[in-house]
Amino acid sequence: MPRLTGRLVVASHNSGKVREIAALLAPLGVEAVSAASLGLPEPEETETTFAGNAALKARAAAAASGLPALADDSGLEVVALDGAPGVYSARWAGPGKDFGAAMRRVRDEMQARKAPDRSARFVCALALAEPGGGVDVFEGEARGQIVWPPRGDKGFGYDPMFEPEGYARTFGEMSHDEKLPLTHRARAFEKLLAAIK
Repeated sequence: MPRLTGRLVVASHNSGKVREIAALLAPLGVEAVSAASLGLPEPEETETTFAGNAALKARAAAAASGLPALADDSGLEVVALDGAPGVYSARWAGPGKDFGAAMRRVRDEMQARKAPDRSARFVCALALAEPGGGVDVFEGEARGQIVWPPRGDKGFGYDPMFEPEGYARTFGEMSHDEKLPLTHRARAFEKLLAAIK
């Protein structure tokens, strides 16, 4: 099991993800540095699962930086769309990362299927890799439903169209501190911490 002390690379160029992961690491006294701040390239996500892509990114960042690396691969799975966009969640936003367009695509595809089921979940796989060593992967999920129109301007990605179970507000309407413990990322992180202990 890789160590979780000192400096650790968060293998992401997504500032929202980096902020969430850094907040989860802060109580452990771990200094999180982003792959972007180190000038590390983003490897192409060629795997077909969240776990596979997370492991690929963690290994690449650990090898390039010489530091332990924590990578996340996550996305939105919509039941009515047979789990899409899934591992292609970021790609649905296109090269310009236009999540407004990605959310419209989710709505349009659900309408085209005349799907009454609005169930969805965010899935996160966290991979922790040691330079030249192994990699461990932990998965978490947040269940909820798709809402339209999107609500809120907080968070990132698909947050404004995702209402978590038990809440009448979207992730996009919640403050960072309120949203964080409810996320798929926090649930994956709980499993990582349990394994370390």
